[in-house]
Amino acid sequence: MGSISAIGNSVTENRMALMQGKCGIGPLEMFVTKYAGLLPFGEIKITDSLLREKLQAHEPGLTRTTLLALHACEEAIKDAALTATQLNSFDTALAGASTVGGMCLTDELYHDANKTEDGSAYLSSYDCASVNLYLQKRYGINGVVNTINTACSSSANSILYGARLIKSGLAERAIVGGTDSLAKFTINGFNALHILSPGKCAPFDEQRNGLNLGEGAAFLVLEKEEAAAGKKIYAELTGYCNTNDAYHASSLSEEGDGPYLSMKGALAVAGISPADISFINAHGTGTENNDLSESRAMLRLFGKVPAFASTKANTGHTLGAAGAIEAVYSILNLVNQEVYASLNFKQPIEATRLQPVQAYTKMPLQHIMSNSFGFGGNCASLIFSAPNKTTVKNKE
Repeated sequence: MGSISAIGNSVTENRMALMQGKCGIGPLEMFVTKYAGLLPFGEIKITDSLLREKLQAHEPGLTRTTLLALHACEEAIKDAALTATQLNSFDTALAGASTVGGMCLTDELYHDANKTEDGSAYLSSYDCASVNLYLQKRYGINGVVNTINTACSSSANSILYGARLIKSGLAERAIVGGTDSLAKFTINGFNALHILSPGKCAPFDEQRNGLNLGEGAAFLVLEKEEAAAGKKIYAELTGYCNTNDAYHASSLSEEGDGPYLSMKGALAVAGISPADISFINAHGTGTENNDLSESRAMLRLFGKVPAFASTKANTGHTLGAAGAIEAVYSILNLVNQEVYASLNFKQPIEATRLQPVQAYTKMPLQHIMSNSFGFGGNCASLIFSAPNKTTVKNKE
């Protein structure tokens, strides 16, 4: 696994920040926008130049989106001990996700288009697939490469897609994840929808008034059991499902039909019952519509809702990267038998009365569900389970 967000530059740093209840949301210090002094964001406090130097990525036209992806991908590949031969193999797939891509440099592209005759270095970066095309070239990946953009469920769907590639025999392993950087495109767009909170977001709180945009990236390496022999296995991806309620361009249905069906479908794939879920990493954006819809869906499916929380109050909503970042967090829950506090919660939603976990807690965990719901009603749910000890022992 590899991850970078507003609360940490590695998986270990992210975990320590979550344990401490650290919030990475605050004033912008590096990104230039008229909203810098008006709204809080989950900004990663590393400049592009430092990222380039650290990653030895000096190719012209690279965007911050790609640099964040490379940072997380490097950590994941090293953690998985993948060799150059394995990366170059036709059995290794890459499934990445992003909603912003090169649009974070729209202004630079526009400037170049009006000032130069030879085109712009950012033109090729503007392509939706530019991030994965760079990673493919950087690592010499020859297997299936795909880019997924389903709004805020994007990287959860990239994980689902990678698992299906392996199960269908099209790959032995898949590098899966997502990345998004702060951009005027998304800041202006979400502001136009009137769903950006003027303060720090409060998921599942009665007084919630919007989300905070963030940036980040996370990648995970999925491997077929035989390919993972002898390696440290964090977890098994046992369940996954994608649904679409097609209710509204930017809202979930009031009863949470999409979330309900995606969670129910993931349970079916995993072959477990609702009572088997130990903890839910909720989508929990802090918006009026999402939190109420997700709450109703959880009540509808589980009856007695298991412990749940949202980590978006730590990192901000990282859009296309959220599903992968929160998949890493869900696996950290499982590996360390711990859950992290849902920050800023004070009062439950009157209609549902559900209360997220409000303090760092050690507890027994076997199956973790992670939810990611996107615009257009695109909903994805993943289930991570503790590795079968007998299987792991045989591999060792």
